[in-house]
Amino acid sequence: MKNIKNLLIIGIASLLVMTGCSEDFIDRAPISQQNSNNFYRNAEDMKSALTAVYGALQYGGQYYSSMHVIGDMRSDNTEITNPNAGADLQAVDNFTNVAVNSISANTWNAHYQGIQSANIVIEKIQGVSMDQTLKARYIGEAKFLRALMYFNLVRIFGDVPLVTTMINNPQQGYEYGRESVNNVYNQIISDLTDAEEALPYTYGTADIGRATKGAAMALLGKVHLTMKNFPAAAQKLKELIDASGQTNYRLLPQYASVFGPTNQNNAESIFEVQFKSSSSGEGSPFRNQFAPIGSGNAVVSVGNPLGQNIPTADMNNAYEPNDLRKDVSMRTSYVLNGNTVNHNYVVKYSGMPVANLDSDNNWIVLRYADVLLMYAEALNEQGYVADGPAFEYLNQIRTRAGLPSKTSNNADPNLSVPNQAAFRLAIEQERRVELAFEGHRWFDLIRTDRALALMADKGMQAHMSIFPIPQSQIDINPTRISQNPNY
Repeated sequence: MKNIKNLLIIGIASLLVMTGCSEDFIDRAPISQQNSNNFYRNAEDMKSALTAVYGALQYGGQYYSSMHVIGDMRSDNTEITNPNAGADLQAVDNFTNVAVNSISANTWNAHYQGIQSANIVIEKIQGVSMDQTLKARYIGEAKFLRALMYFNLVRIFGDVPLVTTMINNPQQGYEYGRESVNNVYNQIISDLTDAEEALPYTYGTADIGRATKGAAMALLGKVHLTMKNFPAAAQKLKELIDASGQTNYRLLPQYASVFGPTNQNNAESIFEVQFKSSSSGEGSPFRNQFAPIGSGNAVVSVGNPLGQNIPTADMNNAYEPNDLRKDVSMRTSYVLNGNTVNHNYVVKYSGMPVANLDSDNNWIVLRYADVLLMYAEALNEQGYVADGPAFEYLNQIRTRAGLPSKTSNNADPNLSVPNQAAFRLAIEQERRVELAFEGHRWFDLIRTDRALALMADKGMQAHMSIFPIPQSQIDINPTRISQNPNY
């Protein structure tokens, strides 16, 4: 039986058949659309179409590259130390990126391609005769994926076009201008609410990797937290924690057991982007991307080391002594030709590629440790309680890491959290080291209004909390698409 990872190959091929175009696409649109309409005949066709939506998450402008560039490299977690790693990447790192930077363009395009694929499923499935429960589930999966992609877009760019119906021809695209952040978030919440209702808690082996009810709940909790609706965030996250009997989510005893190709889709993982090596472009690039330039085969034995996402000295120093997570996440040196080279690099994505940029490492988008820390944060934001429930969830994470608990009045000042402001910093610190190099840090700092304070000396200015709109989008549709302020 094929799980979602195996089906991605089929799904992407189907998407190419459905949406492929050439220079004369506009002239041939009626014919192409007719062929597209004829494709959606039965449940199996819709399964392939839905799998293509999952496949969009693998695009370079999504979790293949952009999300770790923005989520970590933009922050104080990682950096570009070698200019040969790429000028556009270095510009994102140094806050010198402009509207023609390829990172913005690739991120925008890849997410809207995925959203169009989701809209195709949601619209076309309506006319397909199939089991109604399965139909509702497929719609729920598509809405979850659409919500995830819009959540990324709105956090990166601010106001963005809100497209919730299938675009049938290029001219339709010109009708969409930027919608307010609030309108986009309202659509995300609506999609996730629908997805939660329609999706199951678990799947059989054949469907491992698909979005679940728990994934919708976790993402909805994160959305509410981002919007600073702390009561709603706490309520949804607690519902998910209390549903552990149905979801089977739990903290694994060992942090190291969460990561690597042999541990994928484990009991702590809530939603992962699936990659598979030796499968015609379905492999992941992270082991090559994160190996230092000049490291030869000391860090990655197959393919080229690209020098991206290099942990900063500040990130290295963020770990407390004896934190078991550090060696699982990063190293500070490697041995090349018998010589020790001092250079930080990420090791969390441990699967060795079979060819350049072709390994089995999945990308974890949501996991249970994130849920526990978000819940602790939401509780604290509603009111600090000395040694209350928020401490319990914070310390669950620390205990697994081999670290002593933090309390409200600890004799050790490094372990004392006496008030709400101190608890905020304790959560910030714990999220940084627990979720290191998983693409969360930048979004956490923006959400908590801490980015400018921590990164002004890196070149950040107030308007840089969101990215510039790609200049190509403004040029294409100047009457409806405008640039973010001060870019």
